[in-house]
Amino acid sequence: MAVLVAAGAGVRHRRRWVFRDLEVLIDPGDLVAVTGPPGSGRTTALLALAGRFRLSEGSVDFLEGGAALGFVPGVSDPEPVMTVAEHVRERSALLGLPSVDVPLLGLDPEAKGWQLGPFQRQLLGIVLALMEDPRIVALDGVDEGLDADERTQLRKVLRELTDTGVAVMVTARHLDEDDIATEIRL
Repeated sequence: MAVLVAAGAGVRHRRRWVFRDLEVLIDPGDLVAVTGPPGSGRTTALLALAGRFRLSEGSVDFLEGGAALGFVPGVSDPEPVMTVAEHVRERSALLGLPSVDVPLLGLDPEAKGWQLGPFQRQLLGIVLALMEDPRIVALDGVDEGLDADERTQLRKVLRELTDTGVAVMVTARHLDEDDIATEIRL
């Protein structure tokens, strides 16, 4: 059974459509990639599909659970002075969860937000998103600022996540098509 259905979804900004007539069906464990060049509307489409950006037309329906945002630059950036462990404690408090140990995916719990590179920011975003027990995790720019080894490691983490039945939506300029269930090209 699908976890998300988008029907005729579109976002208009002033006199132009960022995207329009988007039809998407996301099943548990799918990896969905919104691809295109910078400025094409990838992040807007991702946020709209995650239920964080108001549509101008159409609908996005979550049939099972909801979506959690991972790392989205300018939206969910790590606080520069907080450590990884402090980010986890803060998210735990915001969600009303007891203080629990969560897998940090190899992150140093004492590393401060300003010390995290693009790869570590993506990992922290995944850690924090998973604390919400979502059916879908949304990540922006998964190919930006990562070297080849980091891209391979992130693909492995995403594959492990989808293997558990969590759907993943990402934006990228380009991704290896072998990993993708659905590609939305803008």
